[in-house]
Amino acid sequence: MEKPLTVLRVSLYHPTLSPSAFANVPPRLQHDTSPLLLGRGQDTHLQLQLPHLSRRHLSLEPYLEKGSALLAFCLKTLSRKGCVWVNGLTLRYLEQIPLSTVNRVSFSGIQMLLRVEEGTSLEAFVCYFHVSPSPLIYRPEAEETDEWEGISQEQPPPGSGQ
Repeated sequence: MEKPLTVLRVSLYHPTLSPSAFANVPPRLQHDTSPLLLGRGQDTHLQLQLPHLSRRHLSLEPYLEKGSALLAFCLKTLSRKGCVWVNGLTLRYLEQIPLSTVNRVSFSGIQMLLRVEEGTSLEAFVCYFHVSPSPLIYRPEAEETDEWEGISQEQPPPGSGQ
């Protein structure tokens, strides 16, 4: 009996790109347990046509955690010039982070929502890709207030020694 594959459901969005930028994104990609490469290069598994994307921008790397019989994944930044934002953390060149069940990733203007659904196969995993017509990540903008103007300037701040 064949073991079920771990599934990565990947939604992609870019606010200004034409659909041609995602033309090489397959709806389904089965992959062995080597790192899955994403970038604009011909040798990547997921090729995106973006001028600011590195030839190899990032990788999704499956691994086995100690004591577990299921594949886990980490995301590794391969770009020297760009950074990747993952679940609120900024990753620079060769930094990596383990992925949780639901992950919000942003790089080169692309928003990516990545969901991991566990399977028992240790030989391969499968990615299902979806290009979203609407934003996937909402980061609230800082609000400007005039709260500081209401604070009395007569009292020195605590710990200032005055």
